[in-house]
Amino acid sequence: MPQMSPMWWMLLMMYFIVILIIFNSIIYFNLKYFMNKSNKYMFKNMNWKW
Repeated sequence: MPQMSPMWWMLLMMYFIVILIIFNSIIYFNLKYFMNKSNKYMFKNMNWKW
C-alpha cells in the first residue's frame, strides 16, 4: 500500500464527511416525510373504520 500525502488524505476525509452529512439529511427528511404521511393515512383509516 503506497504512502498517502496528507493533502490527499484531508481531501478524502472532507469528501467522506460531506457525503455522510448529505446522506444523513436525506434519510432524515425522507423518514420524517414518510412518518407524517403514514400517520395521516393510519389516522384516516382508523377514522374510516370507526
